[in-house]
Amino acid sequence: MRRRLVRPGIYQKVEVGFLQELYSIISDPQRIKTEGIAEKYVTDNLGRLQGTCDALVFPVSTEEVSGVMKWAYANSVQVTPRGAGTNLVGSTVPEHGGIVLDLSLMNRIVELDEDTLTVTVEPGVLLADLQAYVEARGLFYPPDPGEKQATIGGNISTNAGGMRAVKYGVTRDYVRGLTAVLPSGEVIHTGGKVVKDSSGLSLKHLLIGSEGTLGIITECVLKLIPKPAFVMGALVPFDSLKTGIDAVIRLIHENVGPTAIEFMERKVVALGERFMGVSFPYPEASAYILLSFDGNSEGEVRSNAERARQSVVRSGALDFLLLEDKETLDEVWKVRGALVKAVEAVSEQEPVDIVVPINKTADFIAYANKVEQESGVQLISFGHAGDGNVHLCVVRGERDAEAWRKDLKAVMSRIYGKSHELGGLTSGEHGIGLSKKPYFQKATDPAVIAAMKQIKDALDDRHILNTGKIF
Repeated sequence: MRRRLVRPGIYQKVEVGFLQELYSIISDPQRIKTEGIAEKYVTDNLGRLQGTCDALVFPVSTEEVSGVMKWAYANSVQVTPRGAGTNLVGSTVPEHGGIVLDLSLMNRIVELDEDTLTVTVEPGVLLADLQAYVEARGLFYPPDPGEKQATIGGNISTNAGGMRAVKYGVTRDYVRGLTAVLPSGEVIHTGGKVVKDSSGLSLKHLLIGSEGTLGIITECVLKLIPKPAFVMGALVPFDSLKTGIDAVIRLIHENVGPTAIEFMERKVVALGERFMGVSFPYPEASAYILLSFDGNSEGEVRSNAERARQSVVRSGALDFLLLEDKETLDEVWKVRGALVKAVEAVSEQEPVDIVVPINKTADFIAYANKVEQESGVQLISFGHAGDGNVHLCVVRGERDAEAWRKDLKAVMSRIYGKSHELGGLTSGEHGIGLSKKPYFQKATDPAVIAAMKQIKDALDDRHILNTGKIF
C-alpha cells in the first residue's frame, strides 16, 4: 500500500532555467539527475510513502552542499537530505517536492586520531564500514543500531540507539563535533575533538536527532574507546515476560555490567527460528532475555556473567545458557537481528518504536497483547529490555487496503496512547518523520511543540529544509 505525497501551496517547482545554476555549483553534471529518478530516492526503507522531486543531487563536499542550499534558499526551493534511506518513518520522503540532496558520495573516513580517541568522517560513511575500520585498529565505536547499512549522518540525525545502549549509551553520547550547513547555506562548526564543552548553547545537540530539519550534517567527529578484548553472551528463558523484565530490573540494580539486554516473546522467536533455520532451547518458555557481556579480560567478563546467572536464577529464570563460542553467539544475535525480516517474510507489517520506563515494559507488552486479542490484529513484540525500548510489528495479515488502514489507525492510537499513559515517549530511536507525527503531536505538550517550531523558524525562516517532518 503506497501513498503519493505532494502538498499543494508549499511545493515550488524547480524551473529548467534554475537548473542551469545548479550545474554551476555541482562540478560534475552526472551528479545531478532531473529525469528517470529511481523510486527509492523519493521514499524510505518501507517504500509506502512516495514523494516527488524535480532534481536529485549528489554533493561531494561541504562547499557543494552550501552552494546548493544558498541557491535553494534564494529561490525558496524545498530540499530533502538523504543518506542510505534506511529510515522507517518517512524522514527522507520529499513531501514537498524540490531537490533530494543525497549525501551517500560523501563517504570518506577523514582522520583517525588515536591520541584523542576520535575519528572524523563524512556523513555518508556506513555504520558497518566505520565499525570494521576502527575495530581493525583495536578501537571501538559502541553505538550499534540494528541496520548496519545506515549512514553515520543518518544515525546522528535520528539519534539512533541499538542494543548496546544499556551499557554504552546512544549515538548522541559519541558525537564530539559536527560541521553542518544551515538552510541559508551558511556553514557552522560546533563542538570538536574536546571532551568537555560548556561554551554557550549546544547547537551540536540540537542538530542530533533533528532528522535533517535544522541543518545538513557534512562532517562528524566521533568518540572512540578501546576495543573490548573478550565478549560472551547468555540466553535466559522465562515462563513469563513479566518475570523476565522484573529480573532485568534487579540485574541492572546489581551492576553486573551487561553490554546488551534484549527481550523476545516466544511467538516472535518461533518466526525467527523458521526464517533462519535454527532452533532455540527451551521452546516451552514464554519469553527470553538475551544478554551480552564484554570487557578487557576473560576473568572480568566471566565474573560478571556468573553474578548475572545467580541474579536471574533467584528471579525465576528457567535456566542460564552461556553462549561461549563466537559462532553460537553470532548465530543467536543474528536471529535477534532478523526478527523484523522474519515477520515481513510472513506479512506486511508496520514497525512501531516506543520507549517506556524500564519497569513499565511488561505492562506495555501485556497491554499490546490485550489489544491483539480485542482487535484481531497480530502484534509481535521484542526490544531492548535494558532501556525500555519496545519494538512492535503490527501485522497486516490478509486485510485489504481499506480494512488495513482502519485497523492500523485504531491499533496505533491505542498503543501510543498507552505508552504516553505509562510515562513513555513516541520514539526511542527511529525518530518521528511523517509516520509518527500525529501520535507525537497528540502526546506532546503543546508548549514543547511551539518551542520546536520557534527553533525551526529561527534556523529555517523560509521552511525549505525537510519541511513537514516531526512537527
